Amino acid sequence: MRLSIDVHLDYYFPEPADVLLQVEAAAMADQRLIEQSMIVHSDNPIRAVPGEDGIGQRCWIAAHDRVLVDYKAVVEIDRQPVALDQFGATPVRALAADLTAYLLPSRYCEVDRFDGFVRKRFAGLDGGALAAALVEWVYTHLTYDIRASGGDTRALDVFAARHGVCRDFAHLLVALARAGGIPARCVSAYAPGVDPPDFHAVAELWLDGAWHLADATGMAAREDIARVCVGRDATDIAFMTIFGRADLWAQRVTVTRIP
Repeated sequence: MRLSIDVHLDYYFPEPADVLLQVEAAAMADQRLIEQSMIVHSDNPIRAVPGEDGIGQRCWIAAHDRVLVDYKAVVEIDRQPVALDQFGATPVRALAADLTAYLLPSRYCEVDRFDGFVRKRFAGLDGGALAAALVEWVYTHLTYDIRASGGDTRALDVFAARHGVCRDFAHLLVALARAGGIPARCVSAYAPGVDPPDFHAVAELWLDGAWHLADATGMAAREDIARVCVGRDATDIAFMTIFGRADLWAQRVTVTRIP
């Protein structure tokens, strides 16, 4: 599977601001960058730094007045469908140290608030069987609504309201998985078929010694997803973090399958 990615960002900064940009598809074992270019129209130089867990990269921009970003890439995905319920459980005490952060509460994923629900609703399930059941539960109990979420919406809000956008689906799935003893992280990604077309957010769950992608919105199959970056929640994976103020003038994200 190959994906063609085309992103255009046009923002206005009324006063100087630092911007952390994460829009480049990551080079990984299961996704290869065939071609890639990013042009930042700015009077100031940019600085690249590694992304969370060494996946992808971020770019610092010293922004003022108008900043335009044009990113294009072709990514080859080499990833097969898998059934999550085939994987066994790993006791949390046996997990590697770098997975600990993905078991704990974070800004948008209040893990401790879901412990009782997971234990009661999914009693007797663990490992891949629990992971598959959680993905199905979020998919069937939430409604996708582009008007239903804001920048401060957390997993508990989504659980109560039962609707949200892709990042809300990801936050809730991650919080539930962590509450069930499964390390889970959020992933910023590109995928075809996302409606409306935009940056996409999915989850990754640690099962049987590896990370496995899961899109609880049902819009993207794991073999169609190109990761940009990963992290604890939206705090780490936002495509743009602005330390200051900005006005959105235009934004376009187009992802298509190509032969």
